Amino acid sequence: MKREDMLARLIAQAAGEGGDLVTLRAVVEEASELGAARALERMGLSDPQAATDMAELRELLGAWRDAKASAWKAAIEWLVRGCLALLLVGIAVRLGVTDLLK
Repeated sequence: MKREDMLARLIAQAAGEGGDLVTLRAVVEEASELGAARALERMGLSDPQAATDMAELRELLGAWRDAKASAWKAAIEWLVRGCLALLLVGIAVRLGVTDLLK
């Protein structure tokens, strides 16, 4: 039995019997599952390979985040090294090391 048919039968049952709690819960559950299935289908994730695709996308996203963090860390390290090198050159000039090289 299709989900749409099941949902229609549950709604008819709820209308006929006055909608007891068990029937209403079943209606909500079936409607939720039907809506989730439709959303997955619209996004193109209803095929059997969808779980594998999502796992690969999560792995790719994790690798991207790691690479981005490493790039920022490397850029900051180079910036700090450059500033320290400029500081050392400034100290050397201030102490007159350039006069010793002449």
